[in-house]
Amino acid sequence: MLAASNPFAGGYDNLHIERLLQITYEDDCPPCFRPVHDSQAHLPDDELQLFPCLFNDDFALISEGQSISEGLDDRCQSTGLVRQVIYAVMGEVLSERHHVGDLYSLEEAQAMVHRLNFETGHYSRAWEISTAHLPDEAMLCLEAWVSHSAPRQTGLLFELFTLPDCGGIGCKLIGTPWTDDNLQNIEGQPYSSLKQEQLDAGTPEALVEVLYLAALADVRLLIFDPDAAVLDGLAIFYE
Repeated sequence: MLAASNPFAGGYDNLHIERLLQITYEDDCPPCFRPVHDSQAHLPDDELQLFPCLFNDDFALISEGQSISEGLDDRCQSTGLVRQVIYAVMGEVLSERHHVGDLYSLEEAQAMVHRLNFETGHYSRAWEISTAHLPDEAMLCLEAWVSHSAPRQTGLLFELFTLPDCGGIGCKLIGTPWTDDNLQNIEGQPYSSLKQEQLDAGTPEALVEVLYLAALADVRLLIFDPDAAVLDGLAIFYE
């Protein structure tokens, strides 16, 4: 599932910082970015910036004032000049790698990660969307499901509750994200098996599809409210 095709995709997962060297080399070539080799990772920024280097597709080595182990320089076929030390903030959306931004000090990059990566690790895990995203028969099924005097436990990794004041229905999603790897760990089965169980239990297919997209994006609370706004990119069954 591509991040761009899931309207619930929001915050970044696995935010981390990568120190990269911006290197210029031949006059007609744009700058390239490489991590410093592990053997020189201890060097502070001021011993990297504006120093000549050797580099290949995987790493760079400062070639002036630094000892390079025998044979390591043979792996680097290009020479250049380190123009800037970059602290790249990287993250993932639905397991896809994304470049969030570049900062010019470790402290600035750490501050960005702190702002983006809340205590929960997500921007928000609760969504309120219009009931227009479910067909009438699906809403009727939900209303029947929650009409029992006692709360109904579905055993299908989601639980339902009512919001009488607004005529809405909420879903608590369990065991998110609903990726094959995560579900194998907690349920011992891939998502396809969970989906079939949900369908066999009479869960409307339209609801199954919406819950899957939400759970894949690690949403924990999903509320269907007739007065809520529609979510761009999600199917609409009526206005």
